[in-house]
Amino acid sequence: MRGLGTEAIRPSGALKAAVAAVAAIAALGLFVSACATGGTGARDEGPAGSQSVVAGAAKPSASPTTKEPTRMDVVKLVKDDPEVANAVKEDLRPCVADEYPVDVSYGDLTGGTVNDIVVNVMTCGDAVGVGSYVYRMKDHKYQNVFKAEDPPVYAEIDRGDLVVTQQMYEKGDPVSYPSSEEVITYRWTTSHFTEQARTHNDYSNAVGNGGTAAPTGN
Repeated sequence: MRGLGTEAIRPSGALKAAVAAVAAIAALGLFVSACATGGTGARDEGPAGSQSVVAGAAKPSASPTTKEPTRMDVVKLVKDDPEVANAVKEDLRPCVADEYPVDVSYGDLTGGTVNDIVVNVMTCGDAVGVGSYVYRMKDHKYQNVFKAEDPPVYAEIDRGDLVVTQQMYEKGDPVSYPSSEEVITYRWTTSHFTEQARTHNDYSNAVGNGGTAAPTGN
């Protein structure tokens, strides 16, 4: 009798399977209920990480672009500049119609946020440089940070440096034939230009300055 009673209360394999199936159905019902009631369900959040990507996406900022001054703007800049000599301003007048004798270059000399301006003022008749200037943008205004007013003079930008050529005349030299020149290289350091190098070149007076042509053979 003891053995028969023991076998009678032991659950069969079919009963175990039925109990497991009922438990699975109950668990599935709880899961569906949790998703439907909202608050923490996956359906409320959407695909993992999609919200954080959109929220953290950086929108490109529209950086303002500074339009470079026109030639006429530069002419006015020089005329209104109290640092420019009156003699240079007097030469700064139209040669023909509204064509002013100025050469203007734009480039980075001082490491500013916009290009610097190099201006050469010349005479109308023989194009002799009477003044060279560099203007740098500061506090939304161009400021004079360099000037050379010993004619003939000419300034230009060379690989980030300011190069100024100063022609030298001896007594009796015509304007078109100077005797020599000084080539001075300046570099911007913090708040001003400092001289970096100086080269002196002597010209030959035999060409175009009173020299006589060599006789030709018959």
